Order: sequence, then C-alpha cells, then structure tokens
Amino acid sequence: MAQRFGGKYSPGSTPEPNAFDGRQPAVPTGRITLMFVVSLAFVWAAFTGNGPRDLVLGLSAFGLSVLSAWLTRDGLAAEAAFNARRVARKPAIPRKAFGAALIGAALGAGAMMGPGLIYGILFGVIGAALHVGAFGFDPWTNKGMEGIDDFQTDRVAKAVDEGEAHLRAMKDAVLRAGDRKVEARVDKFATAARAMFRGVENDPRDLTAARKYLSVYLMGARDAAVKFADLYAQTRDAQALADFDALLTDLETHFAARTQTLLSDNRTDLDVEISVLRERLQRET
Repeated sequence: MAQRFGGKYSPGSTPEPNAFDGRQPAVPTGRITLMFVVSLAFVWAAFTGNGPRDLVLGLSAFGLSVLSAWLTRDGLAAEAAFNARRVARKPAIPRKAFGAALIGAALGAGAMMGPGLIYGILFGVIGAALHVGAFGFDPWTNKGMEGIDDFQTDRVAKAVDEGEAHLRAMKDAVLRAGDRKVEARVDKFATAARAMFRGVENDPRDLTAARKYLSVYLMGARDAAVKFADLYAQTRDAQALADFDALLTDLETHFAARTQTLLSDNRTDLDVEISVLRERLQRET
C-alpha cells in the first residue's frame, strides 16, 4: 500500500518529540563533518611523504584528528542537552577540551612532517586555540542543582534513563508496523511521558510517586507496542489499531494527570514553606 511521504520538515507533519521539552538540541554537524573530511588530508600526506617518518607522523595525525572530531561531536551533544534542561549536571568528561588538545596534537604531528619541531608546536597551539574559538568550552559547573541531594538526583537520572529506553524501544517497534499515523501517535504519548520526566528531574522528591509510571507502565506500553507492531504488520487489523490507540490514550491521560498532581504537590510544599517563614517573621517583629 502506498503511503504519502512525510517527515519532520514535511507540511502537516508532527515534529518528533525529544527529551528536552520540545527543543531539539542544536549541534553544528557541518563543522564536525568538515573536521572528519579534513582529517583525510593527513592520510594523503602520509603516503606521499618522504619515508617511514612521514608515514608514521601522517597516520598519527589522521588518528588524532578523527578522535578529536569524535570527542568534539559528543561534547557538543552533551552541551546541547545541558543547555536544554533547567536542572543538569556538568558533563563528567570535558570532551571538547580533550578534542582541542587532540586537534592541536594532530596539527603538530602534521607540521613536523615539514618544517620541524618548533613549527609543529606553534601549529599545535594555534590549532587548539582555533578549536576553542570555534566550539567553546565544556560546561564547568552544575546548573539549577543548589540544595538538591546528589543521591536523589542520581536515582532520578537512572529512572529517567530507564524510561527513555522504554520510549525508544516503543518507537523502534512501531516502525515495523509501517504506519506513519501510528508513529505520530506514539510520539504524542512520548511527549506526555517526557513531561513527567522533566517534572521529576526538577524535583527529585517526586520520584517515589512517579516511579511506577517511569518503569512499570512504560515497560507495559513497550511490550504492547512490540506485540501490536508484529500483529499489525501482518494483518492490518483495524481492531488491534483501535485497541492500541485506546491504550495510549489511557496512558497519556494518566501520565498528564500524574504530572499535574506532582506540580500541585510542589506548589503545596512552596505554600507551606512560605507560610511558615511568614509566621516566624511576624513573631520576631
């Protein structure tokens, strides 16, 4: 059966949801791709150079340059995720800093094929500085985590990662159904689920109340998506499609209601804290 082509840039399409409240992290893939392509110049220089020394230096420069591009790409993705969230830990590994050091080493090794050691050092320093100018530094501090318990945030991170894994599995499963409307329906449900993820991340104390949603319910939704995709791909059963849609609607409603409850509880906690502080101030004055 023919299907109308569609995608996230097609008219009338539904943008794919993500883990960042609808904001797709921007990663400059063009510059990263250019780094990978330019690295090939070292291979050419290695095999057209003079003797084994140039071969070793050229291939070493190629390897360092590719590793730098790979680390820089991951560092930019980590920074985009950091910037998109209101509460976030700094990246555990400063990938962009390592990328700058590696591209400096790569240019230094490449330059040593020609003029010598001094120029190699100068090229390396200039290359590292240009890398920092082009891609910036990694985030060095946590964001929005003042007063938040580290143990709680670690528990939340693991729970959210588990939930994200279930959503990705659902997305992969329904691709086998070959129906773009089903894919869009799963994306819509994922948006509701991720709204809860963000709420729990913002207040880790909500994890206990939301844990079954992040694990049990999403695991059941994943299993249902797998079984539905296998059946629907073979039979195009309209009743199975209606039942699956009804299941997602029920889950989406419950997720939205629980998210609203968590927000209401947070507001209640704030009101109580403000009330206690106001009473204390009145007594003291």
